[in-house]
Amino acid sequence: MSFGDPNNPYGQQQGQPGYGYPQGQAPQGQPGYGYPQAPPVQQYGGYNGPTEMPGGVKAARVMLFIIAGFQVIGAIFAAMAAVGVSKAKDDPALKDDVQFQQVADMSVGVIWLITLLILAWGVLALVLGVKFGSGGNGIRVTALVFGIITAVLGVYPFVLVGLVHTVLAILIAVFVGKSDGAQWFNRPRH
Repeated sequence: MSFGDPNNPYGQQQGQPGYGYPQGQAPQGQPGYGYPQAPPVQQYGGYNGPTEMPGGVKAARVMLFIIAGFQVIGAIFAAMAAVGVSKAKDDPALKDDVQFQQVADMSVGVIWLITLLILAWGVLALVLGVKFGSGGNGIRVTALVFGIITAVLGVYPFVLVGLVHTVLAILIAVFVGKSDGAQWFNRPRH
């Protein structure tokens, strides 16, 4: 039986333990000929994103809870103002006070409406903060819009009172809008 030219590097070699390797230097741990290697092990579904909420998203969540608390405090003050204006409208001593009359000209119903709007904005902040753990990209977009609108409202009509709201809202929009925030809200939910 003939095996061809022994000097031919492409011919079948006889008696060598590792084909193409000098004797005694065959690689260790290689699978045998004809056995394919298994693909690398991946997480369920091939997802390589965050499994824990990133720090920026956690911070944005806390800031939403802080804004919700401030909104509740603001709603309490607005409700006290509505009750105070309602009781003081009939006070004869305040009939000549021009500044009070300007406030009293605003309907008590409008003050209650403002109170409800303040409270609703706080409830929205609270719901967004609660949904950060399980929400999807819709919660992220809503939080971005919430942050932008809150920042604008904090600057324009409520300059001094809204400074804290403005800073917190800008930070919320930045933290939620970052790439790790996007990865967190776009992760698959099982």
